[in-house]
Amino acid sequence: MLLYYKGEGRKNLFVLALSVVAMALLLTACRKEEPNPNIPQAYINFTIDPNSTIYQPLNTAGGWMYLTAEPPSRGIIVHRINLDEFVAFERMPPNDPNKCCEDNVCTRLVVDEFYPFAKDKCTGTLYSLLDGSIFDGEGKYPMTQYHTSYFGGMLRVFN
Repeated sequence: MLLYYKGEGRKNLFVLALSVVAMALLLTACRKEEPNPNIPQAYINFTIDPNSTIYQPLNTAGGWMYLTAEPPSRGIIVHRINLDEFVAFERMPPNDPNKCCEDNVCTRLVVDEFYPFAKDKCTGTLYSLLDGSIFDGEGKYPMTQYHTSYFGGMLRVFN
């Protein structure tokens, strides 16, 4: 172990330690998440005013709402976590999306009486509306989350 007792040596050691920490953060930030092969890529890019009367359930923290999206999406769940933070998730069940498909009608994740969770009624799996993780049930994948940006009173949801 190399120890420095002079001011310059401490500075070099500090810079080295800071560099190692920065490199570790960069490497973990660059790690790609494993994509969910069960969910087809849908183009999502829209902006809404969550404070308008059209989106009244989103007017307050803790509010949530289903929004429609173009196929292959089965819709989007938007949840207002607090005054300035929103999350948006795909309604297609992430682990077995076609389990209950009959006559071209397929299941979607539902919130309704399960709030603060979304439930896949076919598998019984519960997902957290805070981060999309599996809360109760089986499965490898969390809910598919879209990016959100809230600026100037407007909410943009995109991938």
